[in-house]
Amino acid sequence: MSRRWVKVLAITVVILAVLFTAADRVAVHYADKEAARLAEQKYGYGNSTDSSVDVSIKGFPFLTQAFARDFDDVALTAENFTLSTTSNAQGGYLNVERLRLDLHGVTVTSPATRSAEANLVTGTLTLSYDQLSGVLTRLAGTGGPVKVSQAPGSSGQAARVRISGTVAGRPADGTGTLLAQGNEISLDMPGSERAAATWRVELPENVGFSAAHATPDGVRIDMIGHLVNLGSSRFSR
Repeated sequence: MSRRWVKVLAITVVILAVLFTAADRVAVHYADKEAARLAEQKYGYGNSTDSSVDVSIKGFPFLTQAFARDFDDVALTAENFTLSTTSNAQGGYLNVERLRLDLHGVTVTSPATRSAEANLVTGTLTLSYDQLSGVLTRLAGTGGPVKVSQAPGSSGQAARVRISGTVAGRPADGTGTLLAQGNEISLDMPGSERAAATWRVELPENVGFSAAHATPDGVRIDMIGHLVNLGSSRFSR
């Protein structure tokens, strides 16, 4: 009889473990989708027909983290959303290929208002040369196609890019600078004393750009933030 009870107990434990795991995965799936929806609304990462926003809450079990309102790691990835220039220049829209934020040490401070804080946020933003070429071509108007490609010499928050083409009937060949400071990106044309365009990226409060690099595939912008408030964006929408 004792062996039978041991067998029944073992089966019961296995069943309960399976049910708990299933419930945990269902709960984290719902939480991921809800967090992605909130990020899409707050920061405007889902503002084009091709854009997508994904949130992944890591760690197991999720329910234990949820009850404690503390999460070790959360990843947010947004792709193919559009930025407008700060001056709303016609044709100045810029498509962001990919933005990824890794949030470490997340604490939900107010479930009612869906506010949270993260001890550390790191991330990257990627801009393709095709998209940068397209926006400069549109801003050049009738000048003709403008091409942006990698150039050597990136340093700190300034990525150096090669720009070639025609603007207003004049050659615009040379090296330009894509500068990433705060939460703004600006792009200078060769020989120009002011930026051809500036774009603002909505980021969580206290998160800012830390470096920019021209890579063979595009410009990669790094970002970092400490004691990040996830309950409000830097600029009110």
